[in-house]
Amino acid sequence: MRLRAEYLYGRGNFDQIHFNFTNGFKADYATWRKGNRIEVSGNKVSWTKRGAASDSYEVFRSYLNMVFAYAGTLSLSKEMKKVPLSEIQAGDVFLEGGTPGHAIVVLDVAQNAKTGEKLFILAQGYTPAQDIHILENEDNGEGNPWYSAVFEGKLKTPEWTFTKEQLYRFND
Repeated sequence: MRLRAEYLYGRGNFDQIHFNFTNGFKADYATWRKGNRIEVSGNKVSWTKRGAASDSYEVFRSYLNMVFAYAGTLSLSKEMKKVPLSEIQAGDVFLEGGTPGHAIVVLDVAQNAKTGEKLFILAQGYTPAQDIHILENEDNGEGNPWYSAVFEGKLKTPEWTFTKEQLYRFND
C-alpha cells in the first residue's frame, strides 16, 4: 500500500490514491487532502471536516498512518482484482489476505524473446510499512533474484509461499 501510494503521490495523481478499510469503507486521499478526517467508532467509519486543505507530504503521511491502522492484506484481497500469471507485470502483487496475511510486489518482468518465458523480481516489506527489499530466489542460487512465471504448484519465497491464483492488480 505504501509503495503504491508513494508512487501516485510522487506523480501528483492524488485522486487515484485510495484504499478500503477491512470493513469496506473507502478511504480516499482526495477527501483527506480537502481537510476531512476519518472517525472510527467500533465498526462505524465516517468523514468529518477537521482541517485545512493541503497537499503537503506531512498530511499525506497522516493519511497513510490512518490507512495502515484499518486496512491490510485482508482488505486488499477484496479490493484488488486477480490476474492470470501469464499477464504478470510490474506493480502486480502476490497476496494472501488474512490476519496475518502477506503481500509481495512484482518489481520488474523480463521476457525471453525466443522462448517467451517470463521472469520477475519480487520485493517485500513488513508491518508497519517499512522499507522494502528485493527477495532472493533460493532455488536459483545465492543472490539470484529472478523467479520464473512457469512454476509448478507453489511460488516459494524465502519467508512465504503463494499460488498462481494469488496474483492481484490494483484497479485503476
